Amino acid sequence: MPRARRLASGGPIREAATALFLEKGYAATTMDDIAGRAGVSKQTIYTHFPGKEELFSDLVLANAARVDDFIGLIGPTLSDPAGLEQGLRRLARRYLDFVSRPEVLRLRRLIIGESARFPELARQYYERVPGRVYEALAAAFRDALPTDQPMRAAQHFAWLTLGVTLDRGMFYPVETAVDPSDLERLARDGVRVFLAAYAR
Repeated sequence: MPRARRLASGGPIREAATALFLEKGYAATTMDDIAGRAGVSKQTIYTHFPGKEELFSDLVLANAARVDDFIGLIGPTLSDPAGLEQGLRRLARRYLDFVSRPEVLRLRRLIIGESARFPELARQYYERVPGRVYEALAAAFRDALPTDQPMRAAQHFAWLTLGVTLDRGMFYPVETAVDPSDLERLARDGVRVFLAAYAR
């Protein structure tokens, strides 16, 4: 996309703000910083966003929309011709790949760190990301599993799969939080325990 069109859509501003918020945090990032990184004037930023709070909210909710890609995989992945266990393992592995990306872990840390300043934004992010994944999993499990508690099953699947990775991701340096060699094992073991509880 030509720079003029990207600038008109706020693209360089969003890219610069995202990088700075993730690097420095919300409080330490100034509009001057964002303007300098984006190569625009502060006035140009204000033609797109009323202020730093609105820009931060825009970025968080725009990133939340990326969960649609994963949700779209749930139904087709569970329909694996090799059977339910293989489908669940593939889904667990994709789920781990989705949440263990450094940019996702950094964003999650940032939102948690700013939840006292932006409680409504944090709530919206929860509802649009983990909340929507739980709902999509529950809808798929209603058909795939003999359970009368599909939402509970969805939550158990998520945490059996992701718990260790997310905990490490919140406390370890992002670059060392995820060991790719562990992801297949976590997917396999999580699904095994899940099926022991839910497959009859």
